[in-house]
Amino acid sequence: MQTPRILSNSSNNTSLNRESEQDMFVTYYPLALVISGSLFNLVTFGILWRPAFRDTHKRPTIHYMRTIAIFDILMLYGWNFDHFLYGAYGFTLSGYSVPFCKIFSFWNYFTCQVSAWLRVFICLDRYLSLSYLHKTWFSQSKNVLTIIACIVSVFTIINFHLFIFACYNNPDGTLNKGSYVYRVYPLWDYLNLALYNCVPFIFMFIFNSGVIYHLFRIHQNSLVQNSRIQHRSISITLVITTFLFVIMTVPATIFYAFFFQTSSYFILHFFDSILYTYHVLSFFLYFITFPEFRREALKLAICNKWRNTQSLSTVTKFSTAPAQLDEI
Repeated sequence: MQTPRILSNSSNNTSLNRESEQDMFVTYYPLALVISGSLFNLVTFGILWRPAFRDTHKRPTIHYMRTIAIFDILMLYGWNFDHFLYGAYGFTLSGYSVPFCKIFSFWNYFTCQVSAWLRVFICLDRYLSLSYLHKTWFSQSKNVLTIIACIVSVFTIINFHLFIFACYNNPDGTLNKGSYVYRVYPLWDYLNLALYNCVPFIFMFIFNSGVIYHLFRIHQNSLVQNSRIQHRSISITLVITTFLFVIMTVPATIFYAFFFQTSSYFILHFFDSILYTYHVLSFFLYFITFPEFRREALKLAICNKWRNTQSLSTVTKFSTAPAQLDEI
C-alpha cells in the first residue's frame, strides 16, 4: 500500500515543480523583455539616425521605423511590465491606484494601436514606392511626419475616454477598473482586437500582396529593377516584419478578448509574452534582412571597439610612464 502513496507524492511534487517553473517563466521573462527590448530598440533608433539614414527625403519610411522603435519601447512598460510586478511583488501599476489605473488603461491600448497602424502605413508607403515612378503625397518626408502625428492624435482621441470614465474606487475601498457610465470590459478588448489586429491585418495583407507582386517584377524586369532597386531590400524587410506581426500578436489579443475567463493564467501570459517578444525583434530582423542597417550596425560596433582599444592603450601608456622615468 505504500508504493501508490509514494508515487502520488512524487506526481504531486512533479506537478508543483512544473507549476513553479511556469510561474517563474511568466514572471521573469517579461522583465527580460523590458531590459532587452529597451536596449535593442534604443540601439535601433540610434542606428536609424546615422548618416546613411538621414536623407529622409529620399526614404521617408525611416520616419516610420524610428517612431516604431520608440513605441515598441513604450509598449513594454504596460501590461508586459505588470506581469512581472504581479508575479514578483503581487501588485500591478494599473491596479495600484485610480490615477495609475487611468493612465495605464489608456497607455496599454494607445501604444499597441499606434504601433500597429504605423506598420500599416509603412506597408502603404512600400506599395506606393514600388507602384509609381514618381513620389506620391504619402511618400513625401514632410507628409509622412504629418501622417505619424495624425495616427498618434487619432488613437489618443479614441482611447481618451479611459482617462475620464474608467477606474474608480468601490464603496469598500477596492479598485474597480470598469466605469460607472458603461461597461468598459470586455467591450474595449473586442475593439482593441479590431484596431490592433484585424483591421491592420487586412490592410497589411492587401498592401503586402502588392509589394510582393512588384518585388517579383523587379526580379524579372531589368528596366523596373534599374529604377526601383533602392526600394527592394527595405521592402523585403518590412514584408517579413509585418508577417511576423500578424502571427505573433493575434493569438494573445484573441485570448484576452474571448477566452479571458476560461483560459489559465499561464496560457494568457504565455501568448502575451509572444506578443511582446515581437516588439523586441526589430533590431534582429533589420540586421538580418536589411543590408544597409547591418552595415551601419557593424560600423558602430567596430568604431566602439576601436575607441575602447585606443582608450585602453592610452591608459596603459600613461600608467607605464613613471616606471620608464624611474629606469632612466
